[in-house]
Amino acid sequence: MWQQQLTTGEAAGAWDWLQFHNAPWEGDSQYYGATLATLAAGTAGEAPKGVELLRQYLLRQEGSQVLFNRVMLLWASTKLNGLLTKAQQETIEKEVVSKQQVDGGFSLSSFMGDWKRRDGTPLETKSDGLATALVTLALQDADVAREEPGLRRGLEWLRLNQDKREGRWFAYSLNKQRDLETDVGRFMSDAATAFAVLTLEKAHENSPATKARGGSHLEVSR
Repeated sequence: MWQQQLTTGEAAGAWDWLQFHNAPWEGDSQYYGATLATLAAGTAGEAPKGVELLRQYLLRQEGSQVLFNRVMLLWASTKLNGLLTKAQQETIEKEVVSKQQVDGGFSLSSFMGDWKRRDGTPLETKSDGLATALVTLALQDADVAREEPGLRRGLEWLRLNQDKREGRWFAYSLNKQRDLETDVGRFMSDAATAFAVLTLEKAHENSPATKARGGSHLEVSR
C-alpha cells in the first residue's frame, strides 16, 4: 500500500482511486480511500514515513469534504493517534449529530451535500442502516459516552429497525432508484448490515451488564 502512495501534487499523501460518479465509494472518493488507508495503518499499528504525508493530506483537504467523508475521518482518527485533536473530533461529532432525524436514525443522503442521482429520481431521505451504523460506530470508537442522546438514540434505531424477515438493515442507492429485492439493490443493505453488526457488537461489549459478566459476544438468534 505504501509503495503506491502519491508523493507529489495536490493529492500527495493519498492514493489513486476509482471515480465513476458512484457515491459513496466510487464517486469523488479519493479522500474516502485515504481514510480507509488510515484505518488500515492505525489498526496494524504501522507508522512509516507515509503516515505523516497521509495526515497532512487529510487535514489539508478536510474543509472541502462532504460529511460522509468527514465521518470516515472521525472514525479513522480513533485508530491513528494524533490525526485529530479532541476539539477537531468534537466538531465533526456535533455536525453529524445535528443531522439526526426525529426517529433517531440518520440518512446517508444528508451527508452528501448536493449529490444527485444519475437517473434524476429523488434521493431517499428516511433513516437508513448504513448512515446510522457508521455514525454510531465512529462515535463509540471516539469514546462518546453511551448516555449521549445522539449515540443512544442511534443505537436504539438500529435495534428497532432490523428487517425481521431477512435480518438485514436497509440502505438505499445514492446513484439510482433500485429494487431492494435484486442483487444490485441489496448492495447498500449488505454494507449497512455489516456496519450494524460491528456497532451493535461494540455497544454490547461496552454495556455495564456485559462488563459485569467479564465480557461476552453478542448472541445472534436464528
